[in-house]
Amino acid sequence: MKTSSAASSSAPAAVPGAAPGRAPEAAGAPRGRGSLGPVGLVLAGGISVQFGGALAVTLMPRAGALGVVTLRLLVAAVVLLVVCRPRLRGHSRADWTTVIAFGIALAGMNGLFYQAAARIPLGTAVTLEVLGPLALSVLASRRAINFLWAGLALAGVVLLGGGGFDSLDPLGAAFALGAGVMWAAYIIFSARTGRRFPQADGLALAMAVAALLFLPLGIAESGTKLLDPTILALGSAVAVLSSVLPYTLELLALRRLPASTFAILMSLEPAIAAAAGFLILSQALTLTEAAAIALVIAASMGAVRTQVGRGRAKTLPGQSA
Repeated sequence: MKTSSAASSSAPAAVPGAAPGRAPEAAGAPRGRGSLGPVGLVLAGGISVQFGGALAVTLMPRAGALGVVTLRLLVAAVVLLVVCRPRLRGHSRADWTTVIAFGIALAGMNGLFYQAAARIPLGTAVTLEVLGPLALSVLASRRAINFLWAGLALAGVVLLGGGGFDSLDPLGAAFALGAGVMWAAYIIFSARTGRRFPQADGLALAMAVAALLFLPLGIAESGTKLLDPTILALGSAVAVLSSVLPYTLELLALRRLPASTFAILMSLEPAIAAAAGFLILSQALTLTEAAAIALVIAASMGAVRTQVGRGRAKTLPGQSA
């Protein structure tokens, strides 16, 4: 699951897995020998996110899916508010409407995803979730070739569901697809928030909104379990692995890494999630499921490369994009 993207001052293109609001910071980054370092940072961030998700799944029997989401959002919100110390005054009604919508999308994405992860394998959940950003990319591009990528992704989903989702929990699959829709909304509102708030202030405020929205749900499901020292410690670890650490790693990487390269690397998240599910949760993939995930990854990468090629074609030699 991808929830580690911070909003900055500009909006990126809508690409699968791209960190919303941060791409422009790296759009002009040079390609060269130094790219190995930032690539490693992005991959480390992806590994942290997905293994944090796997840890969250192990915690769900003790705290419930809603309780885990509540702990993750609360801890992440506290850390971001302390680090960013966003200014509360001087914002317009439109600014607050945007950041609240961002927080709702953030809460929905996390809540739906963890409901999915409680019912279906982690790699499968992330594969279905990534269809949201992929669909947004195809719709935003409006190029015929992107329908090829959409068809390739659809073929992967059909293969993943065994032709009729008989092998998957239908509710879990629906939750994962819903998380994908919220991920697409997250990308849109993250970009809008980034244009209205400096640095990561909008993200910190949106995380606080999401945490407040989920707090009653977490209390209703888990009650005093949320105060158990062990559960609280594990929930904090999930927040650090899935939010705080990836924010830092990706922010460092995007100072030198081209946005297109970053987006392609993020398209690998279903594979990373499948590996985390296997190593932490003993969720082995069949050859058919592995092939299905590979098709969705290929579709995401293809959509990213198509958008990058389109952007270059619009820039004449000697002109800046």
